[in-house]
Amino acid sequence: MVKISVLQHAPSVHLPARPGDPTPTTRNLDPLMHPFARARERNRALNAAKMDKLFAKPFVGALEGHIDAVEVLCKKPGSLSAVASGSWDGGVILHNVSERKHIRRIQGAHKGKVSGLCFAQDDRLLSCGVDSKIKLWDASPQDDITEQRPLNEYPGKSAFNSIDHHRSDPLFATASNIVQIWDETKSAAISNLTFPTSTETITSVRFNLSETSVLGSIGSDRTFTLYDIRTGKAERRIVMQMSSNALAWSPTFPTNVLLASEDHNLYTCDWSPTGLEFVSGGWDRTVRIWKESQGTRPEVYHTKRMQRVSSSIFTADARFVLTGSDDGNVRIWKAKASEKLGIITARERAAIEYRDTLKDKWKHDNEVGRIQRNRHLPKPVYQAAKLKRTMLDTRAVKEERRRKHTRAGESKPNAERKKVVITEQT
Repeated sequence: MVKISVLQHAPSVHLPARPGDPTPTTRNLDPLMHPFARARERNRALNAAKMDKLFAKPFVGALEGHIDAVEVLCKKPGSLSAVASGSWDGGVILHNVSERKHIRRIQGAHKGKVSGLCFAQDDRLLSCGVDSKIKLWDASPQDDITEQRPLNEYPGKSAFNSIDHHRSDPLFATASNIVQIWDETKSAAISNLTFPTSTETITSVRFNLSETSVLGSIGSDRTFTLYDIRTGKAERRIVMQMSSNALAWSPTFPTNVLLASEDHNLYTCDWSPTGLEFVSGGWDRTVRIWKESQGTRPEVYHTKRMQRVSSSIFTADARFVLTGSDDGNVRIWKAKASEKLGIITARERAAIEYRDTLKDKWKHDNEVGRIQRNRHLPKPVYQAAKLKRTMLDTRAVKEERRRKHTRAGESKPNAERKKVVITEQT
């Protein structure tokens, strides 16, 4: 008789403890037993970087309705879907982004361009234009979406370029040849704010999100000015190398401000609600999404039909970007190009987070980093960027040679961030 030795294991070790639980697995975590673990992980990171590019489809849709260039966009505070747009045709449209339909449509709201929009309290909308008028509209959803009677009208003495509402008080500020503070209950401005030696045209004005009595403005004479409505005067002014076209206060760091400068033909900028990203658009017909702490390699969105971008905003959930351009369309883009829309299961979410972790861990690998850095740009944009790099390199060589041929201590290098500011006035 042959004697057979049998290995016996407790079934409880290999079976689920309760019905529906996953089957328990045992793994030997000894590194000597897994000599190819690092190579497998790198290969997974490489595949994750490639999948991001394969599934990168940032364009979601377009909101139509304007017959001329879209000049300004604004989102409704406390709402994820309500967005207002103003056009050069003088019309104002309230959009429902999630359903892609019009909430209100105001044709001929102004004679000429609508230059500013902002939401007031209690479902109301303020608009201003080059016809020197400010109008208050009802923005609540109604059956008749073409109702065109303003709730109130505020006449001005010159064309308005921008408007912004106070966070809590019934006050709003406008930008023309001076900064004016208005009360919703009065028909004339209650305060005029200007710098003593200023003669410029104010192009944009914004209230600070934290210190609500402070507001900033930018002007055509390359200045950025801070005002305090409690004292009724300008507190500080900075003169820069180039003029700015738009400004936006950071939602998480109230002392940080974002300016869209003329030196690269930027015309619009806006912060993400998280404060970690911001969007910019300009003359090169592209939309770029930047990381707050990273000055290179932004996400670049472009289409063949999109013309010069004049306005851009983030949605309140930071998942989408809306842009308005000269072709009269409001376009919806994903903030993350490869993000999946719709319901995501827990298993899919875990896989996405695992791939993101791998990409971040292996971003310094040559092949993974090259795929992540790669951007497809239109040929004119690529050639312009190439020419700009050549100009900057030539300028750096020239400054270095000049420094070498001057007496020691006479020529000191100046930081790039300080070169944009000429002087500061108080």
